[in-house]
Amino acid sequence: MRFALPENEVRGQLNRQLASLFPISDKEAAAIDGAWSATFDRLEERFSRIKNKYYSRDGETLFDPLHGCQWTHFLYTLSNEIYHRGGMRSISDKIYSLNRALSSADLYYEVELPDFFTFDHPLGAVMGRADYSNFFTFSQGCTVGNNHGAYPRFGERVFMLSNSKVIGDCAVGNNVVIAANAYVKDQDIPSNSLVFGESPNLIIKESHKATVDAHAEGVFVYE
Repeated sequence: MRFALPENEVRGQLNRQLASLFPISDKEAAAIDGAWSATFDRLEERFSRIKNKYYSRDGETLFDPLHGCQWTHFLYTLSNEIYHRGGMRSISDKIYSLNRALSSADLYYEVELPDFFTFDHPLGAVMGRADYSNFFTFSQGCTVGNNHGAYPRFGERVFMLSNSKVIGDCAVGNNVVIAANAYVKDQDIPSNSLVFGESPNLIIKESHKATVDAHAEGVFVYE
């Protein structure tokens, strides 16, 4: 992975941002150190599948800490990596809070977003404890959450457009575009569908694989 800034400057940027909000102990700094390399391994693999022009340069995967969405990816992944390593929850909490303050996106470190996902302009997005699959995307104002303790289950290649919501006991198939402002609640969505409107009166246009594929090919590299 190519860094747009020297790696020590990336760490300095993180340290300054955290210190502006929270005291950071030596043990918390050590937890960041322990998760650092693995975090960038995960980011490199993820970014290599994202077609957005800002995620590569001269054929190499690029990490630019001044790119807001990439920094949001980084903070979520770092907090999640520390959590999985059994590190101090306090520093995962602080990184999560920093991410929310900077991006206005709620990406909690215990929420298991898939290996391959992305977002554009994630302001106001809240991703809850759903069952996600690869090649998932969301945008501004999107919400994934529970209804009476039941969370959605997503197939691969699900694209949530701006201000769409998926709430409760929903099984969303593969290859689905959930249109801007759609509201899906306690309702299943078949594969290869376009989704409009609000539950319980959704408009589900089935058998639109070619349309979804055309959208999907502009977002990720698939192997």
